[in-house]
Amino acid sequence: MTRASAIMRVVRAMVVLVTAIFVINLLLHRPLIDSVLFSLALAVGLTPQLLPAIVSVSLATGARRMAAEQVIVKRLDAIEDLGAMTLLCTDKTGTITAGAVRLDSALGLTGRASAEVLRLARLNAGLQRGFPNPIDQAILAVTGGAPVDPGARLDEIPYDFQRKRLSVLVADDGGSLMVTKGAFGKVLEVCASADVDGRTVPISQALAGLQRRFAKLSGDGYRVLALASRSLDRTRLAGAADETGMTLRGLLAFLDPPKPGAAEAIGRLAGQDVSVRLVTGDNRLAARKVATAVGLQAGRMLTGADIDRLDDTALSGQAAGTVVFAEVEPLHKERIVRALRVRHVVGFLGDGINDAAALHAADIGISVDTAVDVAKQSAAIVLLDKSLAVVADGVRLGRQTFANTLKYIRVTTSANFGNVLSMAIAAGFLPFLPLLPRQILLLNFLTDIPGTTIAGDSVDPEQVQRPRAWNLRSIRNFMIVFGLLSSVFDVPTFLALRLGFHAGATLFRSGWFIESTITELAVMLVLRTNRPFYRSHPGRALLASSIAIAAVTIALPYSPLARPLGLTGIPAWILAALAGLTASYVIANEWAKRRFPPADAAATPSARHGRPGPAA
Repeated sequence: MTRASAIMRVVRAMVVLVTAIFVINLLLHRPLIDSVLFSLALAVGLTPQLLPAIVSVSLATGARRMAAEQVIVKRLDAIEDLGAMTLLCTDKTGTITAGAVRLDSALGLTGRASAEVLRLARLNAGLQRGFPNPIDQAILAVTGGAPVDPGARLDEIPYDFQRKRLSVLVADDGGSLMVTKGAFGKVLEVCASADVDGRTVPISQALAGLQRRFAKLSGDGYRVLALASRSLDRTRLAGAADETGMTLRGLLAFLDPPKPGAAEAIGRLAGQDVSVRLVTGDNRLAARKVATAVGLQAGRMLTGADIDRLDDTALSGQAAGTVVFAEVEPLHKERIVRALRVRHVVGFLGDGINDAAALHAADIGISVDTAVDVAKQSAAIVLLDKSLAVVADGVRLGRQTFANTLKYIRVTTSANFGNVLSMAIAAGFLPFLPLLPRQILLLNFLTDIPGTTIAGDSVDPEQVQRPRAWNLRSIRNFMIVFGLLSSVFDVPTFLALRLGFHAGATLFRSGWFIESTITELAVMLVLRTNRPFYRSHPGRALLASSIAIAAVTIALPYSPLARPLGLTGIPAWILAALAGLTASYVIANEWAKRRFPPADAAATPSARHGRPGPAA
């Protein structure tokens, strides 16, 4: 349910009531022009026409606060989407881990450090011309950072997400040597033999020991790549077909330890009802180790191969209970996000070219300022610090913005509904119009001034503990309950002014103008919180503007503007009676607030903020 559709339904209900009031005035034989002007003023005054401005101010204020917390918003309505997020998919490097990948060891197949394996790894990393990446940078850093002679490069088969290998043909010892580096399983696929302490043996003889060593290193949290080579008698590569019959030379073990504070940030997100899912291309053993280290329950896992075997419906069912997705490719990431969106409002945090599709598929795409251009273009939120703690701050601020917008909508719609209903009641028994058109418009103008400060209102902690979304039923019920309560207290005001104090038209209008304005200001302060109003401190601007407008309202009937506005001074005893009715109204709202607490919708796919999801 969108914000616009919810408000349009409220406006349609008010149009019906205003039309009914116009008909009542005609039936009572009141002047046609006065009846038309009164109805038009009522329609203008009671429609929440300031809502677009209030929402824009709230979102702009939220964007400014988020910028101070290193969260840049590219699209203002993304603030509400971020606050509604219930699940965050994130990659590993830089968010859950420190992002400083380090080559810990270059090992021969017997498990001992190997200078030859390190030399070949340096050739592969230093001569490839694809995208710069942390893995190659870590290899070159260990070998002193000195550049490799570019003249040694002959040809290259770039890395891709299907092969998961990078091969470089180099001039070596008077011949041509192809050096291949990549994922352990993918390199193993193209190897026919293995170099064990200088002896070349069939790969099958070394396989069992290799798999045990790979499992041990991965279980200790290392990212393990395999290195292989093959001599060729030419200086050009034909393509991936050359990656065959290779000799496995060794293993490269990289370490990227958990990021300090990552576990605490994941705990903060969990406290905000946002679950974190790890989506990584690393092997399952390393992914499980890192996930466990930061407090993620990695007992159940899906790999890229598992995902390939599942259709979309089956994947949706499996993904719901899965925390770690390992050995995935870019298209897997997109399928994971779409599967999770069936039950959740999904955010995706990524910064690579392989993350663009998933960023676009998510309800809220999150990237970082150091990301590749295509990732930043696909994202709605850009972080200046790649940290889950920054995401948690953004979620909190997004929910604060939504909470303040919802306050205005609830209070304004209930007050407007109550005023229209009271006008209908008053029009039925008064021999004159209850308020003049200019008084209605002035009342609306004055009460909307504090509404412009609602964006900076303070928010109770419990209002941002869980994601919320637009709920038409909740807004409608709130409007009816508190609108009727307003009318219930307007009737004694009418009776007191008309029957108790025998007020004429001008005095009646003056009394009701003051009472109606003051009660609407008071109810904003009462209904802005689910706590007792005296236990929740409003924002300074909201409180100050409410007090100032109350003072202006009371002073108007005694000012030089009284005659042009159709007002007159009110005796002290009438003001005292109106003050007593206002105090009773505040107490009644406190009681009703506890008796009928608003039932907000959880932020699920069926109750989103109205931004259409990505095309399937």
